[in-house]
Amino acid sequence: MKDLITIGLPSKGRLKEGSINFFEKNNFKLTSNGGERNYFAQIEKLPNTKVIYLHAKEIIQRLGDGTLDMGISGLDLLRESTINLQKKIKVKKKLDFGTANVVVAIPNDWIDVQTVADLEEVSFDFRDKKNIRLRVATKYPNLTNNFLFSRGVTQYKLVPSLGATEIYPFVGSSEIITDITSTGKTLKDNNLRVLKDGLILKSRACVLISKKKAAILQPFLNSLI
Repeated sequence: MKDLITIGLPSKGRLKEGSINFFEKNNFKLTSNGGERNYFAQIEKLPNTKVIYLHAKEIIQRLGDGTLDMGISGLDLLRESTINLQKKIKVKKKLDFGTANVVVAIPNDWIDVQTVADLEEVSFDFRDKKNIRLRVATKYPNLTNNFLFSRGVTQYKLVPSLGATEIYPFVGSSEIITDITSTGKTLKDNNLRVLKDGLILKSRACVLISKKKAAILQPFLNSLI
């Protein structure tokens, strides 16, 4: 009996649609007996496969603990995960959908702040003149810390965001944000702009595999990618 291959795909949105299209363009049709709320499927003519629809972030976690053999998720979510988790997962292919950038964005009226170096000066002003730290709202604490620290910005405080990060500066919850954006429209609509050198990560959907399952996956991957 062949080894069962367990695949995690995003459960909603453009990532789900793009993932299904990717498989079907490569002649692997996904079949399911249920409706929209059925979280399981199979690849037609490949009975040794099981597809599970999960939140894109959970796909990263389940690849790390070995529950999944392979999956499709965003590069941003992989890079935001712990180093220990990243060591267990391999990027096999970057795909042509799910493209977005993780960026540093500031209010439009901060006219003297154009670069990360300017932001560093502002952070020291907050500390020295107001005796507070610059607050950065984000859903990406690891990526944000790594980016800011690598560029010499240390005088700040992260504010965890649970959603709608772009409004945080305007309700008094933070001064600036880091967030993911596909077109920049949401930032612009909320009177925010990206620093000239504020690109943290170029993200896109990726085929990811559990490194410890690489051997059993290779024949399937050869026909898929």
